[in-house]
Amino acid sequence: MTGRLVLVATPIGNLADLSPRAVAAFADADEIWCEDTRRTRTLLNHAGIDGARLRAVHEHNEFAITTELVAAIRSGRTIAYASDAGMPGVSDPGARLVAACVAHDLDVTVIPGPTAALSALVVSGLPTDRFVFEGFLPRKGPDRKDALARIARSDATTVVFESPNRVDATIADLIAVCGDERPAAVARELTKMFEEVVRGPLRELAGLSPRGECVIVVGAAPTPIAADDDAIDAALQAEFAAGSSARDAAAAVAVGLGVAKRRAYERALDLRAR
Repeated sequence: MTGRLVLVATPIGNLADLSPRAVAAFADADEIWCEDTRRTRTLLNHAGIDGARLRAVHEHNEFAITTELVAAIRSGRTIAYASDAGMPGVSDPGARLVAACVAHDLDVTVIPGPTAALSALVVSGLPTDRFVFEGFLPRKGPDRKDALARIARSDATTVVFESPNRVDATIADLIAVCGDERPAAVARELTKMFEEVVRGPLRELAGLSPRGECVIVVGAAPTPIAADDDAIDAALQAEFAAGSSARDAAAAVAVGLGVAKRRAYERALDLRAR
């Protein structure tokens, strides 16, 4: 009879958020694998769990240790896994462990609980019906530019994790690609004594220099205002004045105003016929 992998969400700051189910999962597990044994030991002491067997599993050994995990579960052992805070596998180790179990058709279950991303999203005041989680942005290079460009054009709210010493730089980069009026929020120290959420356009979030782990929530790109016939005609007239043909003028206006090329071309022919 095989065992199972149990993913256990843990508090993101306030130890009182540890759920009864999480405590039971830790108490019932044959072994507890965790990102940091010291942090998890503190959590277990708070829950009154003594003598648990802990095993460190972090980003540096997560891949190599999956074979041992599969063997342990196949032998009938129940392994509880917890990251330092929040939901395992979300910008934290754990995803490879799950993938290995799924690949070997082993049982995986989850004890849900606190997550910084969703907590920041729901207190941000921004739309929550659709959102994108970007995690930690790449620090530099083309990958960072691509991530920022995705946020700038996204039609959904975006959630980003950031360390306190990089929040100001990231806000500045977001202003550069999104404009300083894009609505946003910065949440720090969620569930802790000094919890703070600052909301407003990006320009009002510049220079915060916050302390503590932060989550940045950015509003969706504004919906473009559909161009009416007068706007299309004015743009076409400008193209004609520059010497463009009806076909070339229509192509340029279609791209510039985001309208159908056929519509722009029909307006161009109508203007030429007047």
